[in-house]
Amino acid sequence: MESLNQDALFLWLVSDHSPRFEHQGQVFERYQESAYPAGVSRVRIIYQDAVVEGAISAWIAALPSSDVIGISHIERQVGLHCIELALVNLPSQAQLAAFPQSLAELHVINFDLPRLNHPGLLVMDMDSTAIQIECIDELAAMAGVGERVAAITERAMQGELDFEQSLRQRVAQLKGADASIITTLCDNLPLMPGLESMLLELKSHGWRLVVASGGFTPFVGHLKQLLSLDAAFANELVITDDKLAGEVTGKVVDAQFKADVVERCSEQWGIPKGQSVAIGDGANDIPMVMAADFGIAFHAKPKLAAAADANIRHLDLRVLPYLLQI
Repeated sequence: MESLNQDALFLWLVSDHSPRFEHQGQVFERYQESAYPAGVSRVRIIYQDAVVEGAISAWIAALPSSDVIGISHIERQVGLHCIELALVNLPSQAQLAAFPQSLAELHVINFDLPRLNHPGLLVMDMDSTAIQIECIDELAAMAGVGERVAAITERAMQGELDFEQSLRQRVAQLKGADASIITTLCDNLPLMPGLESMLLELKSHGWRLVVASGGFTPFVGHLKQLLSLDAAFANELVITDDKLAGEVTGKVVDAQFKADVVERCSEQWGIPKGQSVAIGDGANDIPMVMAADFGIAFHAKPKLAAAADANIRHLDLRVLPYLLQI
């Protein structure tokens, strides 16, 4: 990490290896990420553009000097920047509200994080998490039934239908559509920004990578091959004479199934306690996120955001490795 800004605090962090630094009336003690002070709370600040360092530095300077015990420079291989503060007291709601949230992510850490440099498991949702679209909506639009499927989706969001009812009713609208639309969509799946960099970082540390989706097997299979994932789970569409039959076959991959994937894969691969992570964006991901040792909401709906251990609100998936500990 090179600081493109001329803020003195950040220049010290990246260019000077001295253990102490006095800045705007505060004395900062440097510590290594793996040796954070015991019995304190921590705040990780993750950002993309160094131009925001001045605003972050000003926010830190406004914290009570007696609260700041130390500071650490957190490095990963995904192209973002991160620092961590060790604090006696967590920032107040007013202090958190003053943080430049549109430019950076602030994550309060008050428990042990999974270890990036130890084997672990990541289970991801697909639609609007690993990829930028909802596959059922795209298939419906390609089949000319987008409005009908959207109406069913809205009923599900209003609580009138459970996931399986909603899935079966939406898939029924696709009956008779040419199966070639699946191949067309597979060839054009827009990956979520930061996905590939995040996965490469985890792979380099021996993590197992899985997609569990309420979507469909052709798309998770495509991602599994493209991204060299360890496993992928989704619903299987019935195709007859190169036409969609408007049905799914086999056990429906619903919210509970996705939660069970976390437990089954952890057991299958001997993932140590504390090393399973799940990430998703919607209410259907709540059981999965809660089944994992560490659950992350990504640009999420309010119900999932409230249930998750951490929320990625503004930046892309490259934030995830910074939410793990070395």
